[in-house]
Amino acid sequence: MSDIFRIEDETLRIMVPKDLDHHNCITIRETADTIMMQQNIKEILFDFQHTEFMDSSGIGVIVGRYKNMKCLGGTVAAIHVNQRIRKIFLLSGLSKMIMIYEQEA
Repeated sequence: MSDIFRIEDETLRIMVPKDLDHHNCITIRETADTIMMQQNIKEILFDFQHTEFMDSSGIGVIVGRYKNMKCLGGTVAAIHVNQRIRKIFLLSGLSKMIMIYEQEA
């Protein structure tokens, strides 16, 4: 597993790269879905600690994982969200679907 994906108990932590765009969304989507199906994942935690940019492809990856987890009875959350990414969450409506934690619980 790469540095992007970490499993902690029943949580899949996705360390979002500096740019979450169409160039890396396919890999993140496919790998996250594979891990969800193979492991007993109950939560996906998107960690935006190093992220500076996210386009509509990134929004799509997050919404898709949210829908998949909802079908499995799980949750999706975000952490370490900077002001730029927070604004994208607000404008896109992601903030109504996905909990944003200020710090880890």
